[in-house]
Amino acid sequence: MDYIKEISPEQAVILWQESRLSLSRCYEKAPEILKVHGSVIGTLGNFSASIGKAKSKKTFNVSAIVAAALKNGTVLRYAAELPEEKRKVLYIDTEQSPYHCLKVMKRILRMAGLPDDRDSGYLEFLALRKYTPEQRISIVEQAIYHSPDIGLVIIDGIRDMVYDINSPGESTRIISKLMQWTDDRQIHIHTILHQNKGDENARGHIGTELNNKAETVLLVEKDKGNSDISHVSAMHIRAMDFEPFAFCINDRALPELAEGYKPEARKPGRPSVEKFDPYKDISEPQHRAALEDAFALKEEYGYKELEDTLIRTYLAEGVRLNHQNAVALITMLRNKRMIVQENGRKYSFKPDYHY
Repeated sequence: MDYIKEISPEQAVILWQESRLSLSRCYEKAPEILKVHGSVIGTLGNFSASIGKAKSKKTFNVSAIVAAALKNGTVLRYAAELPEEKRKVLYIDTEQSPYHCLKVMKRILRMAGLPDDRDSGYLEFLALRKYTPEQRISIVEQAIYHSPDIGLVIIDGIRDMVYDINSPGESTRIISKLMQWTDDRQIHIHTILHQNKGDENARGHIGTELNNKAETVLLVEKDKGNSDISHVSAMHIRAMDFEPFAFCINDRALPELAEGYKPEARKPGRPSVEKFDPYKDISEPQHRAALEDAFALKEEYGYKELEDTLIRTYLAEGVRLNHQNAVALITMLRNKRMIVQENGRKYSFKPDYHY
């Protein structure tokens, strides 16, 4: 795909003149709207990101950021201070169904101390799972430019704004859009992206671009000794670093601080690679999308043909599989009855599976 947009020499001259800095002019410091322990993680006119492995509770963590913005106060360790004319939050979810998006919306409102049985004028929630990447970008752009009083935008699933997370062209285009939107509207955008399974890097070329351009990149990890606890630290931050903190999910299905938590010290060198687990390392929306793509081509597969097809369709969802991992994946899909063997041991898809 070619995303290069030519401009005329006359337009280039205008942009050149507009871009020149002058010592005779004053340039305002970007307003600080999000902090952790006094460290700035978000300013207007910039964007940030949360990354983490599947099921590390990234969405719970971002729910706390949104709740802090809605109450203009503190939730977990996030302290928000949005200007009065920029109090509205726009939340975009690209992965989940409207039913599951509504559960996230209700959770955010409860965390902010707001009623969860009626809409809030400060929160707009968009469920964009059914659209293409081009449609999602257009919808988000229109919402950003035509929503008055907007201050914070969440994009839960930036990966779904591109077809190929390893495409330099697509990645540069969407990151350029984030920089354009935040500068034009003087808002802050926070995005969510999965990590690679074998290391701590954000997934794909788009992850590389996020690390290079984001104001802050938060790392959300499950505690190795207690999987009920998630640990939050700054993987990259332009401001002063903050003391990491942790949270767990309470009996009301809301995140709360894990008081007295002490993270395990990081060992020097490359992190050890954990054994591939297709249930933990791949999200349910990724499973469903890859399986729907595979079985849209054929209703039934023999084992080897199924393995080859799944390697291709999961790669389109950002999951790179070798033969050994594909075998583990098919075993897990059979155990969960997401696929079943019928008609002479051919494999077919059961879209009404219970995950």
